[in-house]
Amino acid sequence: MDLSQAIECASAFVFPGFLADDASLAAERSKNEEALAVLRDAWSSAEPGHEPFGYDLIMSLADRNRDVCDRYGIGRLRDASSPNLARKLSEADLVRACATLQHRPVEQVAALAGQGAADLNVAYVDAPVSGMVMGIDIETTDRDPARGYIINVGLEFMTIEPDAKPHDAHAAYFGLPQMYEQKGVPLADIHKIQWSDVEGKQPFRENKAIQKAILTAMCAYPYMAHNAAFEDSWFMLHVDGYAEARRAGRVLPIDTRDICRRIDPEVRTLPRDSRPASLENWARRRGTLAAGESERHLGLDDVDLMLATVLAEFSERNMLE
Repeated sequence: MDLSQAIECASAFVFPGFLADDASLAAERSKNEEALAVLRDAWSSAEPGHEPFGYDLIMSLADRNRDVCDRYGIGRLRDASSPNLARKLSEADLVRACATLQHRPVEQVAALAGQGAADLNVAYVDAPVSGMVMGIDIETTDRDPARGYIINVGLEFMTIEPDAKPHDAHAAYFGLPQMYEQKGVPLADIHKIQWSDVEGKQPFRENKAIQKAILTAMCAYPYMAHNAAFEDSWFMLHVDGYAEARRAGRVLPIDTRDICRRIDPEVRTLPRDSRPASLENWARRRGTLAAGESERHLGLDDVDLMLATVLAEFSERNMLE
């Protein structure tokens, strides 16, 4: 599919309700997701101010694709690849995150980090970290942001310093299409969110006030998330204005999972299949989660755990001012 075809696909008036059979729905989803990939690549590679279309075209196509996936049956796509989910943040993002926490030039950190940011662990322990961050975690109904919905958000703020405590916590549930009252909330086996939690709640994509508030906070402070590429991928297709602010450098995600992998020496000695950089395992090693406890997989609870654990790691490595 070329760019003109992708724009035509995104601009077409399609009513998913008229696509009655599985073959038509599967074909429509495949076409939508191919078009999304082409459009996102064209938008991100264009010179700022010279994009061939507005980012709202991408957002509207993603919204339409969720409806198609609902009708096809999102459970049947559970094992399908997620083309809109990034596996990790870019090298530039990771270097900039370190530089921001250390309040020093990106070029200085990049020089220490070396080619491919292979020595970013060296840069992290080379200078103290400090400053205000926002911690955020989302719960969703799928891994792919063009297929599922954000149904829970938890966030709070913390100044990185010895004995810091998070403050100004916020948590909210968001609604789903009515069909899920009977189908059940997808991925409930992980996040434990039931229909009663989301019933009557406004869907996240319709809640423009929440989107604006989250984006405003992200533009004020860097945000931390464990595997931040996940939140970043979802915000790109669910928060109006996020993609534009991200591209302009006004939003900076900081991945605490990458920080764990970089500066916790135990990660290199533990079996890879034990997932040593998972939040739950990392928190147990730092004493922020008791041996008999488990990660909640619910927005604000996970943010609390993440901030406490990254602070404990910074303290363990003598990185606090």
